[in-house]
Amino acid sequence: MSTNDIKKVLVTGGAGYVGAVLVPKLLSEGFQVTVLDSMFFTDRGLNPVRSNPNLKILVGDIRDTSSVKGALTDVDAVIHLASISNDPSGDLNPALTVKVNFDATVVLAKLAKEASVKRFINVSTSSVYGIKEESNVTEDLSLEPLTIYSKTKADAEPIVTGLRSPEFTVVTIRPATVCGYSPRMRLDLSVNILTMHAITRGIITVFGGKQKRPNIHIDDITDYYVDLLKLPSDKVNGGIYNAGYENYTIMEIAEMVRDTIGQGVKIEVAETNDNRSYHVSSEKIKRELGLYPKKTIRDAVLDINSASDEGKIDWNDINSYNVKKMKQFIEEGKIF
Repeated sequence: MSTNDIKKVLVTGGAGYVGAVLVPKLLSEGFQVTVLDSMFFTDRGLNPVRSNPNLKILVGDIRDTSSVKGALTDVDAVIHLASISNDPSGDLNPALTVKVNFDATVVLAKLAKEASVKRFINVSTSSVYGIKEESNVTEDLSLEPLTIYSKTKADAEPIVTGLRSPEFTVVTIRPATVCGYSPRMRLDLSVNILTMHAITRGIITVFGGKQKRPNIHIDDITDYYVDLLKLPSDKVNGGIYNAGYENYTIMEIAEMVRDTIGQGVKIEVAETNDNRSYHVSSEKIKRELGLYPKKTIRDAVLDINSASDEGKIDWNDINSYNVKKMKQFIEEGKIF
């Protein structure tokens, strides 16, 4: 097991895109796992492990203090995935984004410390840097978030990190955009979108193309989270780490998708006003913790293509599109 006696793990947002891959890994490693999730996007992602006796599934909102306190009972570590995720989703309801990504995150971390949780893994985002001219965007550069999503993530970081103590280990990860197949699929992320276009239309539409979008395979980022439960506290406590693969432009990614899917896939270019371009260095996490990506963008494309062939992906499922589903919730008055 772990060198830190971590056996019981709470995963907030554990039924989501990343959680649906992470939770089975934690269970296979022998951890007892509690999932706290609002299930806005259904709980289907946990179907493959639902019967595991070491899994407890709680339906609850991280804004609800009583739900959070209940979930933190007898827990050794927290992996905090729950959030209003990505820029377009955050822009739909900025006040909600602040409540979930900032307010609830800070309260969760404080309650975790009060509950004698030993380790808190705070999942931020590599978009906290904004647009930088530097060729290598490292963790010591200033944060200049451009959106409410990235701003709430950036604002929460120093408060959560400031709670660390010898008994309460806090580590922050700033992941690149995640890609690849998950039982709770997301089809609104750059690599996944381009792959969907290639498979379903035979034409990849690239908006702009010169913008850089760092990505990381879903298997790699979830492996990192498992590893972060096992690494010695004195090695990770207070640490902040970028986590990505290589920095490619959207056009380069589109070309990789085309070359991987093949079968006469074409690329068309459209104009865009979205010129956000992110390029981050992931050397620190490799150098200090020995964590590095093992899978490529091509692997992610192949995984999605295989899942499609096996009938595991419903391209029309609204639960695979965060913005569409959130718009529906807001229109129906289900999100406040």
